Amino acid sequence: MRRDRGGEGRRARSRVPLRRSLLGRLLGVSALVAACSVAATAWLAVQTTSGAIKQEQGQNLTADARIYDTLLGYAARHPTWDGVDATVRELAEQSGRRVALTTQSRQPLADSATAATVPALPPEASAVVDPLSVDTVLAARSTEVRGTAADRIDPRAVGPFLLPAAERAALRRTADRQAVCLNRVGIAADVVVGPSGRPRVQMVGNDPERALGTRCDPADLDAPTRTEKKALIALNDLADACLKRQDRGKVRLNRDLSWGEGVAVPVPGPLSAPRPAPEPSDAREAAPAPAVEPPREFTGEDDRAIASCVGTARSEQLSSYVASPALLFIGDGGGATVPGFDLSPANTAKIAGAAALVLALTVGASVLAGARLVRPLHALTGAAQRMRDGEGHASVPVSGDDEIGRLAAAFNDMSAHRARLEEQRKAMVSDVAHELRTPLSNIRGWLEAAQDGLADPDPAFVSSLLEEAVQLQHIIDDLQDLAAADAGVLRLHPEPVRVGELLSQVAAAHQARAETAGVTLTVEAGAGTATILPADPVRLRQAVGNLVSNAVRHTPAGGRVTLRAYGSFGTQDGDEDGSESGAREVVIEVADTGTGIPAGDLPYIFDRFWRAEKSRSRRTGGSGLGLAIVRKLAEAHCGTASATSTEGEGSTFTLRLPAGGPDGMTTVS
Repeated sequence: MRRDRGGEGRRARSRVPLRRSLLGRLLGVSALVAACSVAATAWLAVQTTSGAIKQEQGQNLTADARIYDTLLGYAARHPTWDGVDATVRELAEQSGRRVALTTQSRQPLADSATAATVPALPPEASAVVDPLSVDTVLAARSTEVRGTAADRIDPRAVGPFLLPAAERAALRRTADRQAVCLNRVGIAADVVVGPSGRPRVQMVGNDPERALGTRCDPADLDAPTRTEKKALIALNDLADACLKRQDRGKVRLNRDLSWGEGVAVPVPGPLSAPRPAPEPSDAREAAPAPAVEPPREFTGEDDRAIASCVGTARSEQLSSYVASPALLFIGDGGGATVPGFDLSPANTAKIAGAAALVLALTVGASVLAGARLVRPLHALTGAAQRMRDGEGHASVPVSGDDEIGRLAAAFNDMSAHRARLEEQRKAMVSDVAHELRTPLSNIRGWLEAAQDGLADPDPAFVSSLLEEAVQLQHIIDDLQDLAAADAGVLRLHPEPVRVGELLSQVAAAHQARAETAGVTLTVEAGAGTATILPADPVRLRQAVGNLVSNAVRHTPAGGRVTLRAYGSFGTQDGDEDGSESGAREVVIEVADTGTGIPAGDLPYIFDRFWRAEKSRSRRTGGSGLGLAIVRKLAEAHCGTASATSTEGEGSTFTLRLPAGGPDGMTTVS
């Protein structure tokens, strides 16, 4: 039995979902074991080390942050690390730790170690001291509350914004007057000096709106000085150059590094934030009137680009005013960077117990998973051995739809297929013997009758012998064609074939037989009949002829057999001979209005020697090889043969052949 080895469908079955696959189960077990291990390890680590870490390192973290902040301030205010030795020794004395600074290439800059043999520095630095890229974690632990800019530049790095003494003194006098004025009207205010030397008035309560109704508005301090204007112009030029490289327009920065009415970038040092209050009238009159520019609308993307360019410009402007990045190493006097501790016997026992538990869980899970995997494999091995020992059909239970289940199902299919092949082999031997015995018996009977004088060797006698010999030769030729196809040596000689002419030739060859049987045999005209198909005309006529012969044989008197051809992918206009040049395959159909084929017999009709009528009488059918040859010839042309039928209404046999021919091959494989 052949089960539509449209086994293309079986081979194209979807892959097993991961949640039901063997791989998914193994991954699940591994993940479970890993999760248990990680959870146990994490719990032990937390229980046994958290107390020791808090005890040994709690104070050191704060001290390290203070050391880092002090050296960061030094780097922000000095262009080089020259003279940092005194600061390093002082920090080491205050913290009781070893403090060392090196360049990024690990060339020493300063080291508080004074021993004759200085311990080697650890491979990993405690931090990188770079005022243009502050470590926000260490900066947050500093005891001095000092905001860090969003671009990670240390606020103490002011560079060209550092005010000279004269400007500083003038601004301080203005700030003092404003503070006295505010205190006089009942608003508590103090003067705070930033890293650049610029003073600002800080009102207690942080509500600057209260000063708007007084005559002592501290907004008079917002006007930039000559030094700040010069630095701001240089910074603006650097930012504009960055924006130009991005094909964006220029931007005008304010003293607080804001632009437009939107985003404000943190100032170098705690300069005052943008205020909505306008400058006093005398300050506006004293300043030269700037050129009036039309208002510019900024999108969110523009603001991000401007903020990025301003940050880049600040780093570029400040790079020559701050020290280069340095590696900071902080450790104890012996050179160690992480204090150690010993496990107590109780903690050691906990670790050993947890490890044993995890190991037991792992072994148990592995044993369970392994047993489930090995059990069906043992069943498959036993079934294969039974088949080797001669058992016709050995099957195994299919437990699921995972890889093992599909393997078992495939094995069962293979076992059933092998049993069917064995049955077919035995049946074929019997059928071949029967098909050859019938004409040979007839020939022998006629010859013995002639020898005994019971029959005269007249023309009718010779004609009967010739008919039986031709039938015998026909069976042998069919068997030879099938053997050649199976061996891959069936020769094809492709040439352009007009499908319509070929169908007409086949119809003409079978017309007399059809008329004798009272069957109407017609070729249905259509666009497909004009198609030119590269094929072996002899073999193609043989295939179509077998289908027509079979259809005429099983169609009762008054019935109809129709031949038609068409392309399966449509046509293209403009083809002068009307062929379906756009078709990817040519379909040839032989349809009859005969008795039809039962649905249970339809899968076997292309099998060798298969006949629905088991008596194998010549009156009801041929040898059973015709349709098997049709399928082999279709496959030789890289096509397929199929059939559909409705019992009592008729059958349709279909050949599908590629429009490009049999891929240039001359044999069937």
